[in-house]
Amino acid sequence: MRQVPDLRDARTVHARIEFRSRLRRRVLQLEIIDYYYLSVRSHSRSILLEYVLDLRFVDAPRRLRRIAWRWITFSLLLIALALGIASRLDSSAIPWWQHHWLAVWVTLIVVWAFATLVSVYRTTETVSLFSTHGAARLLECTGGLGTFHGFRHFMRKLAAHIRLASAARRRTKAEHLRDEMREHLRLKELGVLSAGEYETAKARILNQHSPAAQPPPARASTSS
Repeated sequence: MRQVPDLRDARTVHARIEFRSRLRRRVLQLEIIDYYYLSVRSHSRSILLEYVLDLRFVDAPRRLRRIAWRWITFSLLLIALALGIASRLDSSAIPWWQHHWLAVWVTLIVVWAFATLVSVYRTTETVSLFSTHGAARLLECTGGLGTFHGFRHFMRKLAAHIRLASAARRRTKAEHLRDEMREHLRLKELGVLSAGEYETAKARILNQHSPAAQPPPARASTSS
């Protein structure tokens, strides 16, 4: 099995990107190194995690977008009501600062600001990497909508290197599955995978190792 390089021992860096999420207080640095590897440096609050992924065992990047439609609709409804009340205050003969609708308008504006903030926070894009056969989550990066606009070029290059690495896999599927199990164990020891995630991925791989049970052949009937 090919030796996975250390983050600081990379001979060639093909692409590099840094992602900062201020809302989630996370810094993520990714580097494609030595053709077949992805180095990951993740700093989230007090947690620092550094590791290298062997791209031979990584599936193509998956991208998921979640839009907080309920909060967006709620925010639009609130601002529409606030505009309606503002129009009423403007057309009223009573000075706006003395109008009894002023307190309602202020409340709507405060709630609207909160709803807008929640809708922005909950509208996210997530990029994930999973192992090929074990389907273990090896990397997950979540940011606000539009955060990954600058990631597109890097992700295209990463997908190309994953295809390149897949061509360097072992000849037989059984050998590749054994190597992938070793890769999962290495990542578990580094703290990338939890014990539960490791065991689940291991079970998936073992299921692919074992051939499907064949039904017993039917006995020929004999007539007396």
